[in-house]
Amino acid sequence: MHVLEHSYSRNRLLALLPETETQKIKPAFQPIDLPRGTVIVGADRPIDYVYFLCSGIGSVVTVSQEGQRAEAGMFGREGFSPTPAGVGGSVSIHEVLMQVAGHGFRIPIKATLEALPQNPVFANLLARFIQTFASQISYTALCNANYQVDERLARWLLMCHDRVDGDEIALTHDFISLMLAVRRPSVTNALHVLEGRKLVRTERGRITIRDRKGLEEFAGGAYGKPEEEYRRLLGVF
Repeated sequence: MHVLEHSYSRNRLLALLPETETQKIKPAFQPIDLPRGTVIVGADRPIDYVYFLCSGIGSVVTVSQEGQRAEAGMFGREGFSPTPAGVGGSVSIHEVLMQVAGHGFRIPIKATLEALPQNPVFANLLARFIQTFASQISYTALCNANYQVDERLARWLLMCHDRVDGDEIALTHDFISLMLAVRRPSVTNALHVLEGRKLVRTERGRITIRDRKGLEEFAGGAYGKPEEEYRRLLGVF
């Protein structure tokens, strides 16, 4: 139970709960390991569980009727997914999967929906996170329309870096191309740009952040506004 308590508090939202609500909700939570590629929920599928990560990174992917895919946003230990559950929804229009392996807790959708009206702080925290996540999605749309691939990649790597311990991120070029909705050669070229500026180092299946400040400067306006919104509403990651 000591290990469970320690892990539980690593999720930012769960750590902010008052003890009274924590004790009421905690019995419904189940610890779970989440390998890379784990599908939390499929697109247009019923939500069975709501996930609160303690480590790792989840990717929220929009899937068209023709099967085209693009990442809409990401989340880690600062939040939860699928977000419709936070406002009483029981179906996810997005696919949610793990892009970086981790672990966390899941709670059945029925228990989540029952907990919302009975635990006002819990409900408020989920609503606040949904607002911050909406701002992230809006900036993804802005960046996809107005920024170069290398700047978008810089933003995406910064967002990943925010959600992991240390400077190494386990990522493949194929996965990055899916997340940025560009072809793999475009990812390779963008990584070469960042490597040439000594901002990152790439190895097979791994990217190391070498110069965080320089990466932020390179990303410019593509990065930072949704992170400010999170700090305003919920504090630091």
